Amino acid sequence: MSRNLHLSDLNPTLDRRSFLKACTMAAAALGLSSEMVPQIVEAAASPQRPPVVWLHFQECTGCTEALLRASHPDIGRLILDIISLDYHETVMAAAGRQAETCLHDTITKYDGKFVCVVEGAIPTKDGGIYCKIGGRTALSILKEVAPKAAAIIAIGTCATYGGIQAAAPNPTGAVGVNSIIHDKPIVNISGCPPNPINFLGTVLHFLTFKRLPETDSLGRPLFAYGRKIHDHCERRAHFDEGRFVEKFGDEGHKKGYCLYKVGCKGPETYANCPAVRFNDVGVWPVSVGHGCVGCTEPNFWDTMTPFYERLPSVAIPGDRGVVSSAESAGKTILGVAAAAIGVHAAVGIGRRLGKGSSCCAKPAASTQASDDKSKE
Repeated sequence: MSRNLHLSDLNPTLDRRSFLKACTMAAAALGLSSEMVPQIVEAAASPQRPPVVWLHFQECTGCTEALLRASHPDIGRLILDIISLDYHETVMAAAGRQAETCLHDTITKYDGKFVCVVEGAIPTKDGGIYCKIGGRTALSILKEVAPKAAAIIAIGTCATYGGIQAAAPNPTGAVGVNSIIHDKPIVNISGCPPNPINFLGTVLHFLTFKRLPETDSLGRPLFAYGRKIHDHCERRAHFDEGRFVEKFGDEGHKKGYCLYKVGCKGPETYANCPAVRFNDVGVWPVSVGHGCVGCTEPNFWDTMTPFYERLPSVAIPGDRGVVSSAESAGKTILGVAAAAIGVHAAVGIGRRLGKGSSCCAKPAASTQASDDKSKE
């Protein structure tokens, strides 16, 4: 008999402090004030858990692995507790015919009400024969499931833009979800893998405001992909002053200088990696000495390679290390620092709430106020 995954299958406890900390971190990432935290907590704690169908196609399962291993707070467990994960090939107990029955029953029972999460690219060449599940192509499965969903979240660069499968010459004709589905709201959480907090923030925004977050021209939520990595990187000051790593292991590398000359693609990549780091341990690739590879961008396997060569179109400071935009860059960096302080403040709020103060007693803000704050 098929059995859907629930939080208790992984760990029976999710303490109040971790729950509130994750919600406040998500609120900060969304750009919402602390006044919105109770409303988000209320939405996350609702017993009416939205059903989710999670489809896997051409991918390495890295997005799921990153999500389930997110820690401090345990975002994976939180997400599995605030949603009803009714179908997910990797973690569900059912297999074979039972799994296929589970998928069919879920999309039939919750027609128009479930959230469809897609992980992996969809091959379209030769009728899509290069990815099959239960004898059916990924293309046919997506076309069956997506029209019945209330909304679609494409997680990872494979599902958003095709990923490595779509790299030239793209022998399987791999594409992202929005190249196939055009009549449903879709949000792209790109990255290889994306930061789990961006997925959590999108889910909580959907639960709280009953709609997906505002997106950029590529369908990515602005709260996570609204600025270039270069604009809020902690090494930006070194770039502005003309201090670069010339080769890995040199003195500049040891001193934490800018990685642009050894291939960092931060100047052409939109993501919040410097501000919202992975697993809440304070690091991301650039902070530990490896340049950004541009994994949140379309076709990055083609446009950002070779990964260890500098982008040719980026102007660098002159001999005296002064750039005309240094003043505006400084203001940008100060703004990011303030945002980072906001994230830590939100975590502090979560800790205080975790000590027992009532967080849901405050009246919920109006819808208009919520919209205004989300834009801020």
